[in-house]
Amino acid sequence: MVKKKDQGAEERILSAARKVFTTKGMAGARMQDIADEAGINKALLHYYFRDKEKLFENIFIVEAQRFFPKINMIFQSDAPLFEKIENFVNEYIDEMQENPYLPWFVMNEINRDPDQFMYKVWGKNNLPKPAKFLEQIEKEIKNGTIKRFNPVHLLMNLLSMTIFPFVARPMMTRNLHLSDLQFRKIMEERRKEIPKFIIDSIRK
Repeated sequence: MVKKKDQGAEERILSAARKVFTTKGMAGARMQDIADEAGINKALLHYYFRDKEKLFENIFIVEAQRFFPKINMIFQSDAPLFEKIENFVNEYIDEMQENPYLPWFVMNEINRDPDQFMYKVWGKNNLPKPAKFLEQIEKEIKNGTIKRFNPVHLLMNLLSMTIFPFVARPMMTRNLHLSDLQFRKIMEERRKEIPKFIIDSIRK
């Protein structure tokens, strides 16, 4: 007779794993840490999730599925361009502050198998839709409200300026002698600094 998995136990494991991964990262987390946090033995943990990598994927693929459609909604909205820039930065910083290891997971998955990752997050018929955002930039250029430039650069600047500090967090906190609280405070300041920097650079 096959033992039926307890959904409540599985939820406790996922909650515990999320806490451990967020605190220690993928490399620093141990299955024993997760079992201890969930209040179960290691054998039971392995019954539900055979290895750490599978558990990590299970948690962060769900988070990616929840987060990325929010960015699509910003791209697709009818908000003014400068407001979209501010909303984009705020949404990303909110997510990265809550899930600091999500960028690492995304990068690893994209490098491993970009097509499979896109399918897992978006499905077959629901892909990222930045076209309206890029068209809006072109329209503002033609209207003379912003300088002429390749719209792709604005999108790249938004992504890199927002995400890179979280990717480089271990190096930055170590080399700049920043505590976790100080790093969070700096990222909160960047909610205003990034949009201001980008908008000032493109506004005529």
